[in-house]
Amino acid sequence: MVSNQARSRAVNSAGSFMNDFREFLLRGNVVDLAVAVVIGGAFGAVITSFIEDIITPLLLSPALNKAGVADIAELSVNGVKYGLFLSTVINFVVIAFILFVLIRTFERMKRTEEVDAGPSTDEKLNDTLGRLTGFLEQRM
Repeated sequence: MVSNQARSRAVNSAGSFMNDFREFLLRGNVVDLAVAVVIGGAFGAVITSFIEDIITPLLLSPALNKAGVADIAELSVNGVKYGLFLSTVINFVVIAFILFVLIRTFERMKRTEEVDAGPSTDEKLNDTLGRLTGFLEQRM
């Protein structure tokens, strides 16, 4: 039989483990990462649909018609499905472009906020040092 002391240690250890695990899960970084993964997956699905349902028919219809296929997935030579690869490359380029535009917009907004924020810490420090120097010169 297990002694009461051993049982108590096991229960406390399991409780401590669960508390540590709960704290780990509720940390901001883990939650932020989980949200980013879910949003990234949804964003990928939206972009894939955009490519397959809008871009491919609009831009590639003439090329697909000339090749005699109805879908980009049907493009192949000797069993090599280069149409699927082409679709994936287009998907990547569109995602990269959209992310570039989003990041550029956020950085531009950040710069605007920094300009509107007033003088920087260095400017404030230089101004304070200048006033202090002027005060000390007057006292001498």
